[in-house]
Amino acid sequence: MSPDDAIAALVARRLARRDGVRPLVLGLCGAQGSGKSTIAARLARRFPRSAVLSLDDLYRTHADRQELGRRVHPLLATRGVPGTHDVALGIATIGALCAGKPVPLPRFDKACDDRMPAEEWPCAPADCELLIFEGWCVGAVPQDPAELVAPVNRLEAEEDADGLWRAHVHAALARDYPALFASIDILALLVPPDWPTVLRWRTEQEAGLAGRGMDAAQLARFVQHYERLTRHIWRTMPAYADLTLYLDGQRQPTAIHHVECPHRAVDDGQDQFIR
Repeated sequence: MSPDDAIAALVARRLARRDGVRPLVLGLCGAQGSGKSTIAARLARRFPRSAVLSLDDLYRTHADRQELGRRVHPLLATRGVPGTHDVALGIATIGALCAGKPVPLPRFDKACDDRMPAEEWPCAPADCELLIFEGWCVGAVPQDPAELVAPVNRLEAEEDADGLWRAHVHAALARDYPALFASIDILALLVPPDWPTVLRWRTEQEAGLAGRGMDAAQLARFVQHYERLTRHIWRTMPAYADLTLYLDGQRQPTAIHHVECPHRAVDDGQDQFIR
């Protein structure tokens, strides 16, 4: 069974119980290169009247992040971690979609590291039944502050020795992102074999940019921005995600784990978020 087959089966069951105009919101979380965008596109083709929103498309503008880097910490100028997204834009977009409106979906151009002009954004259908909200830390919860003290990699040790950057990231995750993730009805997690696999997959992605991407040293440094929270997600999210898919090096499931959590109720034999 492919990852999209497993997720589609759960989505189909929930759509069958859908009541009213509000779309079902699927949160799809996975490390860089794990196949989130591909799975989201395949799911969108399988389910008519669906829309895809990526957390990556909610990045703050280049100018905003440069200002954040000057004002708070230089590492915040780099897109990726909590605190570098326009959370208000995401909440407004999902809220309008859930209200049944034909809302424009933000898009970010990674080649120029900036948000695309609003007139170029695609528009979700007014009668949208499924919103696929994908991103590397969608549904994540912050670490205990005590866990932030020791650096996890060279980037943190050398460029965030006082822990200011990682403290800001996790404060933002705790303060701002719960409202962004609150509309998620189903949460699916993709877990790769290990951290080196993440770097390999991300390197493969970069190779497809035809000379516009980072070199090996730049890429190795870049992915370290994501390492702490990614590892934390692997440790914690399987306990509360509806579906956890453990992948091999070719992105195929080796195990699929379904969980019923204390904060969810059981309805017709299937677990459901209590909202």
